[in-house]
Amino acid sequence: MSRHNRSEENAQSSVALTIPQQAFDWYDEYAHGDIDRRTFMQRLATLGLAGLTLNAVAGALLPNYALAEQVSFNDPDIKASYLEFDAPQGHGKGRGYLVVPSGVSADKPAAGVLVAHENRGLNPYIEDVARRLAKVGYVAFAPDALYPLGGYPGNDDEGRAMQSTLERGKIEGDFVGAARMLKAHELTTDRLGMVGFCFGGYLTNQLAALLGGDIAAAVPYYGTPPQSDIGNIKAALQLHFAGLDTRVNGTWPDYEAALKAAQVEYTAFVYPDVNHGFHNDSTARYDEASAELAWQRTLEFFAQQLA
Repeated sequence: MSRHNRSEENAQSSVALTIPQQAFDWYDEYAHGDIDRRTFMQRLATLGLAGLTLNAVAGALLPNYALAEQVSFNDPDIKASYLEFDAPQGHGKGRGYLVVPSGVSADKPAAGVLVAHENRGLNPYIEDVARRLAKVGYVAFAPDALYPLGGYPGNDDEGRAMQSTLERGKIEGDFVGAARMLKAHELTTDRLGMVGFCFGGYLTNQLAALLGGDIAAAVPYYGTPPQSDIGNIKAALQLHFAGLDTRVNGTWPDYEAALKAAQVEYTAFVYPDVNHGFHNDSTARYDEASAELAWQRTLEFFAQQLA
């Protein structure tokens, strides 16, 4: 796939090489609501930044969604639209981004893949992930947890603040509604997959536990364990972890033990020396080699499990 703004991406990558690990750790705290933006910027200002300006470092760490488009919404191989769905266990109604491969029809359906976003709503990176999946043949659907509040507001700071006001159980209910809608859609087969990132990784684990056999394959990226019965998981799992992500990785030993006890089929991959969020190509946490390897493994896994 072609990437846009290559010169800008290379500039961001060169900045990332000189950013101290502590800055990435602080960004993780900021991105997960443990500190506010002002505190994050104040901490950055205390670092020796090897001649880089504070704005250059902050600009590399904060999302630049112009870098994240790998598949254009105008790509002739796909058709993208927004779709509402019923979510009786959530907020009653939900809305998401539906991307359908060309050639798919009710007479020639394809497997569906639900895409779960981070803790800030349906941003352009997640929409692009849905397009990437449709580009290789899946009917992809990415719900927006912020729909009850008017939808993703166009920037992550406000989106993060909005999502923090919603009940987690209601968000889960919205995604359950989305999963059931996608599985029953006339354009999809009865094989449903799910992939999610960060909070969406948690949602992927959680829906696998909530929905049992309704999900055939689940791929959480740096997601924490489900809060529901792990023994209810019937999906095959493929889990991806960032080597430097101590917060999420600390939850893995107990989760793995529970998966083994429940005899859940799973494979886990740890990518050394990369940060939480390494798949998100809109920030300096992105690691191209690890992201591409993880995505290749994801697509191979879906091809095996959703056929």
